Amino acid sequence: MEEQRRKSGRWGYIWPMWMTLLLHLLAIILFTTGFLLTRTELPYYSHCTDLSNSPCFPPSPNNNGSCWTKPSINRLVIIVLDALRFDFVAPSTFFAESKPWMDKLHVLNNMSSSRPSSARIFKAIADPPTTSLQRLKGLTTGGLPTFVDVGNSFGAPAIVEDNFINQLFQNGKKVVMMGDDTWTQLFPHHFERSYPYPSFNVKDLDTVDNGCIDHLFPSLYEDDWDVLIAHFLGVDHAGHIFGVDSTPMIEKLEQYNNHLERVIEVLENQSGPGGLHENTLLVVMGDHGQTLNGDHGGGSAEEVCVTNMVETAIFAMSFQEPLSSVPPDFDSCTCQTDLDGKNVCISSMQQLDFAVTMSALLGIPFPYGSIGRINPELYALGAGSWKFDASQKLPEVDIWMKNYANALCINTWQVKRYIDAYSASSAVGFSHDDLSRIASVYAQAEDHWLHSTKKLLLDRHNDSDVLVPELKRQIDAYFKFLTTVAELARSKWTEFDLKMMGTGIGIMLISLIFQLYAILRPTKQHDVNLSSSSGNSSIITSSIFTIFLLAIHSFSLLSNSYILEEGKVVNFLLSTSGIVALRQSVIKEKLLIESIGFLLLSTLCRFAIEVGLSKQAATSAFMKDYSSWIANIASDLLVWDYASKVIPMLVLILLAFWLYKATRCGFFDWPRKYVILGTILSYMLIIVHWITDSDGFGVALTAESIGRNYIPRIVYAIALGQLFLLSFGQLFKRNCLDCKTNLVAKTTAMLSAWSPTVILLSGKQGPMIAFASIVGGYCIMRLDNIEESNKNRPGRSFSIMQWSLFATCLFFCSGHWCAFDGLRYGAAFIGFEEFSLVRQAILLAIDTFGFSIILPVFGLPFLVVTKYQNNLGKHLLFTQLSQMYTTYGLITAVISTFTILCVTIHRRHLMVWGLFAPKFVFDVFQLILTDILICLASIYYFDQGDDDLELKSSDC
Repeated sequence: MEEQRRKSGRWGYIWPMWMTLLLHLLAIILFTTGFLLTRTELPYYSHCTDLSNSPCFPPSPNNNGSCWTKPSINRLVIIVLDALRFDFVAPSTFFAESKPWMDKLHVLNNMSSSRPSSARIFKAIADPPTTSLQRLKGLTTGGLPTFVDVGNSFGAPAIVEDNFINQLFQNGKKVVMMGDDTWTQLFPHHFERSYPYPSFNVKDLDTVDNGCIDHLFPSLYEDDWDVLIAHFLGVDHAGHIFGVDSTPMIEKLEQYNNHLERVIEVLENQSGPGGLHENTLLVVMGDHGQTLNGDHGGGSAEEVCVTNMVETAIFAMSFQEPLSSVPPDFDSCTCQTDLDGKNVCISSMQQLDFAVTMSALLGIPFPYGSIGRINPELYALGAGSWKFDASQKLPEVDIWMKNYANALCINTWQVKRYIDAYSASSAVGFSHDDLSRIASVYAQAEDHWLHSTKKLLLDRHNDSDVLVPELKRQIDAYFKFLTTVAELARSKWTEFDLKMMGTGIGIMLISLIFQLYAILRPTKQHDVNLSSSSGNSSIITSSIFTIFLLAIHSFSLLSNSYILEEGKVVNFLLSTSGIVALRQSVIKEKLLIESIGFLLLSTLCRFAIEVGLSKQAATSAFMKDYSSWIANIASDLLVWDYASKVIPMLVLILLAFWLYKATRCGFFDWPRKYVILGTILSYMLIIVHWITDSDGFGVALTAESIGRNYIPRIVYAIALGQLFLLSFGQLFKRNCLDCKTNLVAKTTAMLSAWSPTVILLSGKQGPMIAFASIVGGYCIMRLDNIEESNKNRPGRSFSIMQWSLFATCLFFCSGHWCAFDGLRYGAAFIGFEEFSLVRQAILLAIDTFGFSIILPVFGLPFLVVTKYQNNLGKHLLFTQLSQMYTTYGLITAVISTFTILCVTIHRRHLMVWGLFAPKFVFDVFQLILTDILICLASIYYFDQGDDDLELKSSDC
């Protein structure tokens, strides 16, 4: 069998890795198909004629343009301020502590305080996930978002199910849109006019906003539209790049305040009788919130409140004189004085209710799949157009309540119709008990309507004393039904295909068994490696401890608390392995410096994970508790500001010097020598890029655009050229080095080719992380040599486990975490201003996984060469290398398998979409990326050629 393996050449060593990749792909595809299913999107649409099937009153024929409900407004202006936090809008007096970004949109506070009956601020609760795509789909369809759509945020597909925009279009309403181009992707054929601007260049704070302003104010004087949508992105982008507590953010908010003042002034000037905006409603709203870091995705504590929903804000203002007050039974507002001593009232609503409320105000059919409820306070802002109703026997409030009760009747009937159709069409739908509960609550509300409320409404002689109590009871019954449906939908909306999920888990378990077999098979074929009883005992001991560390890491993923603290858990396990290595060093009286150094490095990693080297530090618990001395150092000593800019450059020069010394070695010939020289050149270009991009040096060596865009592109081009040389250079040049030296040269060249791009994308923390990775890798390699016996044993699982733990620590040390708000989107635009999906996705992946996957995978051969003796031939070297790569892949696969088990167990958990599903996406992506890189590394490192007898000399 061993002879057959030699004859099969490279394929004999690498086929288990490729088979593992195929098994993992199949398992993940099947599991994902079962887990990340969207709810069934029904191909049904609401029509005006549908209302005849309901028990509710149709609108009066005298109401022109009416369809389902009595229209309250003629025109609607929607201004979306992307990532609008609630505390951007609400007065600072509503919060325990005032922050610099509060009270900047004071025009909204002034309107709500001076006109409490016609202007209102709402705390809007959004359901996660909170990417813009999900929120726009949720806002327009009235349905709940699904996690699978997060992957489409970079390329939004058109919405096919019924929605608010489609109902506007189908009912002859003209819509004008400007701003975020996501709208035109979601609704490609629905706008009378559109002015879209690319939305994913997060470094650009002004292009989209300026485009909105250019078209917004001229459009306010035009009469060729019914609904105007302006979607600003500056606050979202400022948050992503600078964070909430930053000067650019405050400047953006102040800029928005000025724009909103102008908008209100223009609308108010034309709101008189017969004016263009006599019956216009202004809505200023956010699509989602953001953390202090400026991120959003639904997984962080700042975004997610106790009910796992995200708070943003809605401001609505009518230019008619509305009701003097909403009945207190339907008013959820809380009032407080602002900094000027004026009374400001803030209500609360679900974003889920937006589509149906706007539809009711405009009198168009409600979206077929909406499960929202018409919000009473927002609906009341349009009641000013009813004060001249022919029926003046009842007070205005009672007339509004009659209309609202009938609107809720239609709302309830529409939701019940949708639930019935969904359960009949969907493969899973709601359970029988859920449907029975829904039917029972609806039957109570409908029975009360048919046998009591409707009869009273038909009798025009009833006065308020008789009618109002019945209307309140009817409205409460409708509220109960709509609340019941929304709660059930939130808890059971996603349809999980347990058979597909189970099949995927089964294939993953099979892949683990296959990987274990691939690891153990070479061990049985090399009796010499187990001939020493002490060596055999060492292998067993290290394997048991490796399994122990892997088990702790894996089982910790079954808890949401440990997922949130995964970086600390991994660092604790790495430190534990370091203590074990230190014990061995003390016993053997060797490598004490390396052992102590490894523990110190682990401690520094712990500090980096806690404090954070980038945006994660803004919300770090350590920074909150111990921020004073750090802040004092940063503010009192100017040298620290310069040190933060100079030290990364000095470290990069040190790395370049090490590589230059490596080129002096004789085994770095063509093309590897030129690859390393290219890396040194890239390091120097990165330093120039940082200098030209910084204001702290007081000098610009090159034009800003060259330093910011063209230098990174040159670095990327050099990296591509290096990889091309390494990939194809060995095809044209006969290698005359011994096996061990050849592997060292190949590994060094490959790591040097990848490192400039990874460091550039990581920012100025990159050189320090690269330096730490070199020191950590060196310590692990040296500590693997503590045991002198059995030097060429085929399995060194303990050092591979350390390598894996250290790689995971680097992921968290570099400021990442397993959530979509842990992605540094700005890195994807280093060197580029315009958005390209494939290019930005590749750069983002390299930034996210460069230090934790790409470099560790290609650096694994160093663990082999430290123990390998030249006279044993290529076959044993490649056998050990194959075994090591398979072991590393097995560790990653075990962790991913436990993540899959976690999301399966917690699929109905409150945090499934906010925490478990993002962790699942990150882990399976890491698994597939690791498998792919292992397969590519196997092609690169495993040479063709004959084996032992010809290669036992130092020559090939």
